[in-house]
Amino acid sequence: IKALEAHMDGFEVMPMNQAARIGDIFVTCTGMTSVIRKEHIVNMKDGAILGNVGHFDVEIDSNFLLKKSRSVREVRPNLDECVLQNGKKIYLIGKGRLANLVAAEGHPPEVMAQSFSNQLLSILYILKNHKKLENKVMKVPQEIDKQVAVDALEAMGVKTDKLTKEQISYMSSW
Repeated sequence: IKALEAHMDGFEVMPMNQAARIGDIFVTCTGMTSVIRKEHIVNMKDGAILGNVGHFDVEIDSNFLLKKSRSVREVRPNLDECVLQNGKKIYLIGKGRLANLVAAEGHPPEVMAQSFSNQLLSILYILKNHKKLENKVMKVPQEIDKQVAVDALEAMGVKTDKLTKEQISYMSSW
C-alpha cells in the first residue's frame, strides 16, 4: 500500500538493492528493522548519506558501518564518516539513531509547547468529565485541538479570519 501511495504521489519506487546504487541521501522512516543492510551499504555511491527518523536504531545496519569500516571519524557533531573496506565514504547521521532527537536535539520548543498544552487541556477535560466518559482510549476532543491552535497562533502573533454566521451555519448543515 505504501509503495502504491508513494508512486501515486510522484515518487520513484524500486527495490532497495536498486535504489542503493543510484541514491545520494537515504532517510528511513518505516518502523521496520533492517531496512538498509550491509548488502545495500556496500553498493552505495561514494559520499552517500544515511539517516533514520523511523524506529529506534534498527532500520539501518549501523553496527556494520561503525564496526566493520576501515575507519570512522566524526566530521561534525552527530555525523560520522565511515570509510568502507572498498574505499567508499558513507556518512551516518546520529549513529543511525532517531535523527530528529539525536542530531537535532529534540523537538522545537513550539511543537513541545503545543503538545504540553494539548496534554494539560486533556487532563482538565478528563477531570471535569470523568464520570460521563467511557473507559476506553479516546481521541482528543476537537474543541481542545482548536483551543491549542488558537492559543498557539495568538502566541506567535498570527491573525486569521473568524468564521461568519453563514459559514458556521453551512458547516453544520451537512
